[in-house]
Amino acid sequence: MTSVTVLSGENYRTRIVARGHELVADEPAGIGDDAGPNPYELLLAALGACTSMTLLMYARRKGWPLDGVTIELSHDRVYTDDSENCDDSKALVDRIERKIQLHGPLSDEQRQRLGYIATRCPLDKTLSSAPRIVDHVSTRD
Repeated sequence: MTSVTVLSGENYRTRIVARGHELVADEPAGIGDDAGPNPYELLLAALGACTSMTLLMYARRKGWPLDGVTIELSHDRVYTDDSENCDDSKALVDRIERKIQLHGPLSDEQRQRLGYIATRCPLDKTLSSAPRIVDHVSTRD
């Protein structure tokens, strides 16, 4: 089981502790203090890191000449049906765009296989499976 602790701070600044590593999340200036990435940026970073690690592990296991990976990610809310029903908020869906650049003298077949493997990274599979979030809320004085 993976566990992360998130602690609220001043304004929207949030401290994240994961296995002793500390990160800061915040909202952009004007809303927050811009002390760190916002939650969507952290989500994209997690997906990009998982994709990169998965590709590197796979290529190393196969002995392929993958020298590195560059991944650019973006998130947007888009209409499902080419702007039909654009007044209906249910017509919007989350879209994550992932651009993967593979570095190294790979064959076309290796590049194609790595493109498929990118969709098999654990976080990609989690996000694609509509995970259930179970909340336990309590108060503390």
